[in-house]
Amino acid sequence: MALSASDLPVVYGLLTNSMSGDERVRKPAETALSQSESRPGFCSCLMEVIISKDLASQDVRLMASVYFKNSISRYWRTRRDSLGISTEEKVHLRQKLVSHLGEENDQIAQMLAVLISKIARFDYPKEWPALFSNLAERLQSADILTSHRIFMILFRTLKELSTKRLTSDQRNYSEISSHFFNYSWHLWQNDVQTILHGFASLLQNYDSNSQQHHVELYLICERWLLCLKIIRQLVISGYPSDSKSMQEVQPVKEVCPILLTAAQSFLPYYASFLNRYPKFWDFVKRACTKLMKVIVSIQGRHPYSFGDVCVLHPVMEFCLSNITDPRSEVAAFENFLIQCMILVKVILECKEYKPSLTGRAMDESRVSLEQMKKNISNAAGNLLASLMPSERIVLLCNILIRRYFVLTAIDLEEWYQNPESFHHEQDMVQWTEKLRPCAEALYIVLFENYSQLLGPVVVSIVEEAMNGCPVSVTEITPGLLLKDAAYGAAAYVYYELSNYLSFKDWFNGALSLELSNDHPNMRIIHRKVALILGQWVSEIKDDIKRPVYCALIKLLQDKDLSVRLAACRSLCLHVEDANFLQREFADLLPICFNFCFKLVEEVQEFDSKVQILNLISILVGHENEVIPFANQLVQFFQKVWEESTGESLLQIQLLIALRNFVIALDDQSPISYNILLPILHKGIDINSPDELNLLEDSMELWEATISHAPSMVPQLLTFFPCLLEIMERSFDHLQVAVNIIEGYIILGGSDFLRMHASYIAKLLDLIVGNVNDRGLLSVLPVIDTLIQCFPAEVPPTITSTLQKLILICLSGGDDRDPSKTAVRAFSAAILARILVMNTTYLAQLTSDPSLLHMLQNAGVHVEETVLLCLMDVWLDKVDNASSTQRKTYGLALSIILTLRLPQVLDKLDQILSLCTSVIMAGTNDLSEEESSSDSLDSSRVHDDAIPTKELRRRQMKFSDPINQLSLENSVRDNLQTCASIHGESFHSAISRMHPSAFAQLKQALKMP
Repeated sequence: MALSASDLPVVYGLLTNSMSGDERVRKPAETALSQSESRPGFCSCLMEVIISKDLASQDVRLMASVYFKNSISRYWRTRRDSLGISTEEKVHLRQKLVSHLGEENDQIAQMLAVLISKIARFDYPKEWPALFSNLAERLQSADILTSHRIFMILFRTLKELSTKRLTSDQRNYSEISSHFFNYSWHLWQNDVQTILHGFASLLQNYDSNSQQHHVELYLICERWLLCLKIIRQLVISGYPSDSKSMQEVQPVKEVCPILLTAAQSFLPYYASFLNRYPKFWDFVKRACTKLMKVIVSIQGRHPYSFGDVCVLHPVMEFCLSNITDPRSEVAAFENFLIQCMILVKVILECKEYKPSLTGRAMDESRVSLEQMKKNISNAAGNLLASLMPSERIVLLCNILIRRYFVLTAIDLEEWYQNPESFHHEQDMVQWTEKLRPCAEALYIVLFENYSQLLGPVVVSIVEEAMNGCPVSVTEITPGLLLKDAAYGAAAYVYYELSNYLSFKDWFNGALSLELSNDHPNMRIIHRKVALILGQWVSEIKDDIKRPVYCALIKLLQDKDLSVRLAACRSLCLHVEDANFLQREFADLLPICFNFCFKLVEEVQEFDSKVQILNLISILVGHENEVIPFANQLVQFFQKVWEESTGESLLQIQLLIALRNFVIALDDQSPISYNILLPILHKGIDINSPDELNLLEDSMELWEATISHAPSMVPQLLTFFPCLLEIMERSFDHLQVAVNIIEGYIILGGSDFLRMHASYIAKLLDLIVGNVNDRGLLSVLPVIDTLIQCFPAEVPPTITSTLQKLILICLSGGDDRDPSKTAVRAFSAAILARILVMNTTYLAQLTSDPSLLHMLQNAGVHVEETVLLCLMDVWLDKVDNASSTQRKTYGLALSIILTLRLPQVLDKLDQILSLCTSVIMAGTNDLSEEESSSDSLDSSRVHDDAIPTKELRRRQMKFSDPINQLSLENSVRDNLQTCASIHGESFHSAISRMHPSAFAQLKQALKMP
């Protein structure tokens, strides 16, 4: 039933009650409002509440706008299950929204803008073609407040429409851009002049400015910012990127220089307004930063148009001048300097400004698109080269290192007060958020572009800093801070600087000596030495690795937490390095573990604990001899787990460490079960609150636990049903789940089958038929293993799964799909195994009426018996099978010979040819893939690296009954049976064999 104006008081009352602190009042109101959302007239009632500013409280109006927004998202489009919002009501709502543009409350005004933008996404241009023209018309006569609100609506709507990706939608957006750009751009420029005039007036008449003038000027400022955002949206989304279209975007050349001029005009007020007008100072701060961000965005979208001399030249000059020689107001404006550095960085690394290496084809009649790009790139590259002569590049490099890399007094005080927080602030902050990380990012790009020029420069700065601040200096002097900055510069570009600086000489001559000075102030240098030792890991030769390891262990004992955490991170890099020398580190392992245990006791922050745990996890994963430390590690893991409640990232790191620990312990892993199994059980419980975060790593820990367990324990057996619950939710972890199932089969044996046969059946039935071919290829070996281990017990238990395998075999359609071919070949091999190892059951399965019904429903026509159809598949897929599978096919086909079916004789030639080829090839040999894999594994130096599960799997493979049976004897015996069954018909079929094939058969069967 539709709502009308008479229901307005009821809706108002419900909205009021929905904000009550009393749950008994709030809950029924929320339920009633939720039930009313789909009723016609509900949004009209909400609209009346929103615009009734004299009758309704601001909170109720705001709540009404929230419900209105939700209703638009759910019911504005026509829905089959709801009457929703009628066309007439939509027209009424659109008119009401556009007529209420002078909203005074900021929050409600923003919500109204959101409402209009959401509706415009659905209705513009078909149902609401006059939206933008109506707004433009209202702008002509609007006061300052209304014009601000209209621009708020325009910005929200344009932003919403820019996300629509259909070609027609993008074409509409381009039309809007062409119509609105000029108006917005002219208004923005006029507002700049108005604001600058107002700012000058503020400074001249500091005591006599009226509050009303401030309010109006501030509204103009906010409108100007909204207009700037609209211009950005129109230039970026209203035109296709010129790097793809190769069409010049004229507004780029018009807008960017004026944006730059506006930033220059606002900058002096940054210092002037700081103590006088905090509100306008905040605006200047936001405006200058936003102007630079818009220029950065335009460069990223339209690099070729931006590369024109009228844009690129003034922008680079302005940014480089502010970085190298900033005026006083800019030097104190960190956010603005960051944007200047970002802009220089993105220009230097822009691929469109780098010379193209492609040539031009001979005799081209016209300039190709690639040639156009090459021409523009070369022009921009030449312009950059003129802007960045060698002297300027060297100056910029020096300024970055000597000014922006140097720690300030504020930095040192923060470090002194909380070294742990300081470490993470320096280590993990986004480079776009702080000045020093931004300078470091710019320096790295600068060095990459001009490494041959800057390599010797950086080395000379390092040498100058070392000479100017000997190892014996302990006071925090400018020389010591410069050395810290120079060391950082050398650390960040190790991959290029190694051509100009010998690490061995540097380490022996300076870095190792730095560590001999234990004065507290030397923490500054010690931390940077730790960074260097980690960053330069790939350049450290074997003959110096041992001293470097010892140096990092020494740094791990430093009195300063920031230094120790830096050493911890660098140790991770060394242990993970492909050239890590385990033998050189082995005797340092006990010391390393002990200091890690001590460090984790001292740190307070979550990030520190994760970092230390990561080092321990890596050490455990790369070292073989962890058993002597097992008890300590168990206690450590127990403590970390107890302290990690609610910290999913720390728990994830702990699960990874436990997995490495279990792998390292191998058959000694049960010594960790007291802590391991409770943690594992929580991680694989899908009802646990942390399931979403912990499940993946818990599954991998479960797999490792099963793979390295020497025997099955009752608690591990009880975990298995969790796997079914996990798979019922999703197949995201299918491969790990398959490995776990295989581990339980191999490790648990008959006890496992007896306890969980029904769960196995449900799992396999769930997987087969519901996953793609890749998933099937992962689970089919498990089914094969199950049947190999339990040929009598398992097949009747998994009848439904086996019926699906028969359907796969008989469906065909795999001629051009290697994956489907592999699935059919493997499925056929499993069914052949059952025929060999449980002949009676397969006969029952293939004649089951439910199977025939399923095949019929799937459109599979069976002309003869299912068993004969399988015989055709075995004959057809022999070339796609492994050697063991081919032998299984041969054994199954030899059994087929004993059937009292005349159709067998029709295939006798093919059956005997297949069996002959398998016998002659040597059926007991492993396939090349299996053989090479086993050979590789057996050649390992450390046999204890082979998991317990792997050893058992090999033993099981070699004891496979298929390998023990003689295909030669089976064919010989069953041929005699076939002859006795079919008599003369058999001899007639044999006589039709080709003489050479018959001769090979006799040779294979050793017949006279």
